[in-house]
Amino acid sequence: MYSNELLSSLLISDVKDVPSNNINPIFDLPKLSELDASDDSIPLIDLDGLNGPNRSLIINQIGQACEEYGFFMVKNHGIPEATINNIQSTAMKFFKLPNDERLKFQSIDPTKTIRLTTGFNNKNQKVFVWRESLKFQSYPIEDYEHEWPSNPPSFKEDVANYGTSVRGLEFALLGAISESLGLERDYIDKTLSMHGQGIALNYYPPCPQPELTFGLPGHTDPSIITILLIDDVPGLQVLKNGKWVNIRPIPNTFVVNVGDQIQVLSNDRYKSVLHRVVVNCDKERISIPSFYYSSPDTVIGPAKDLIDNDHPAIYRKSTCRAFNERMWNGGLAAAKAAKSQPDVSSPAA
Repeated sequence: MYSNELLSSLLISDVKDVPSNNINPIFDLPKLSELDASDDSIPLIDLDGLNGPNRSLIINQIGQACEEYGFFMVKNHGIPEATINNIQSTAMKFFKLPNDERLKFQSIDPTKTIRLTTGFNNKNQKVFVWRESLKFQSYPIEDYEHEWPSNPPSFKEDVANYGTSVRGLEFALLGAISESLGLERDYIDKTLSMHGQGIALNYYPPCPQPELTFGLPGHTDPSIITILLIDDVPGLQVLKNGKWVNIRPIPNTFVVNVGDQIQVLSNDRYKSVLHRVVVNCDKERISIPSFYYSSPDTVIGPAKDLIDNDHPAIYRKSTCRAFNERMWNGGLAAAKAAKSQPDVSSPAA
């Protein structure tokens, strides 16, 4: 039996008013008229030459963006434009399938390795979001490909090509982020034992009353980093100096953001920043985030080379499993507050 939560979202493009379970409380509305228009984007970094004589310059730019914004965009990233176009086209085709075809993947169980949902945080969610999302594991491909949709027919091929390409970009960025912190290039890769890669295909239909709901509410990502592909429709916003700043779409670029695990590893030098998605009444929107995360048993904590008398450890070491549980229950503040509490699932700091 399909959930009321999902069924309501699948029909929202046909309604004239936002359903009551999608309306945010008055103290938590988008307030679209108050957006900061003075600075409408984040740093754009040219990765051309990352492995050449300009590497140190590019690394410094990445480090500055991670420290000041927690977000940046990249161009000349090496991923073919055809690969980008194919995954965006496939995503749109999937969300245009009949309801019954999409609902084969419906679930609100976050442990499933593929699921169609409108949820954000199913454990604590009280208001539903104006979004439909197909979330699935994508690495190793051979372990998960059999679960992926066969309709549209190009889905598996396009996702496999895209997932492989963007994973290569992720490794290059993690090496640069490691070096920008003064660590060895492979420090993050080795320390966080990165095994997982998840992809989400997000669809935001036009909304008749965009001032009443969110595509996604403000949140941080519990990942190492997230690499996001957006189309030409604005919607993503980042919190900067207490104001929501619009991210201006630029063709053939990716948005990259620091995840919670990098904030912990950097001992708060780099920030995992609140971001959200607003919707509009005229255009549908597609976004495709790729999340990279550590295995549950990996021990996470500040890098020892970033700790000294002037910079004491802000986080207690713990397994990623325990860290994620605290994150879902209270965010990074809860993770900090728990640093002095016993954690039987991990070694002492």
